[in-house]
Amino acid sequence: MLRKKLILKLSDEEILQRYKVSGKSEYFGELYNRYLPELYGVGLKYLHNAEKVQNAIMHLFTNLLSGISQYDNIDIFRTWIYSVMKNHCLQILQAENPGIMLDSCPDEKEFDEVLYLFNEEEETERKKTLKQCLKKLPVEQRIAVIRFFMEEMSYQDIADSTGYNLKQVKSYIQNGKLNLKNCMKVNS
Repeated sequence: MLRKKLILKLSDEEILQRYKVSGKSEYFGELYNRYLPELYGVGLKYLHNAEKVQNAIMHLFTNLLSGISQYDNIDIFRTWIYSVMKNHCLQILQAENPGIMLDSCPDEKEFDEVLYLFNEEEETERKKTLKQCLKKLPVEQRIAVIRFFMEEMSYQDIADSTGYNLKQVKSYIQNGKLNLKNCMKVNS
């Protein structure tokens, strides 16, 4: 019981490190449990079936329990596990419907430093600069970037909610990211 209380006080990164060093599944189990509601939400967003989502969550847990040690570049666990679950759901959809086009889903390049800044909980100087730079973007880029990174909407969801077509959404996000990066460099 005392050990459980100690684990609960640790940050995600501390728990992950302890799991990697010790191999004790209680560490990873606690870390994974912290994000079950978010993982379930992501699963429902893509799979639209509670039973499939539960199976996906259990399958992902099993895979990560034995394989997470190979990942050295996990900066923010919450962001990382979200993207892993999203990709897992997309793989399930692809396996169920081999001809399905998943073009409306972001590729891995979208999950770069800008995403991490959006998800930082602390109000750092870089995050303040990011907010200032966001205000300077053209309105279409700002809407697309905010909905993609902060609201975690898919390209298709953004297109549906704004009236932009998919090519415009992708362009606004790409150009918005580029403009944000340039603005961040200038203001750093």
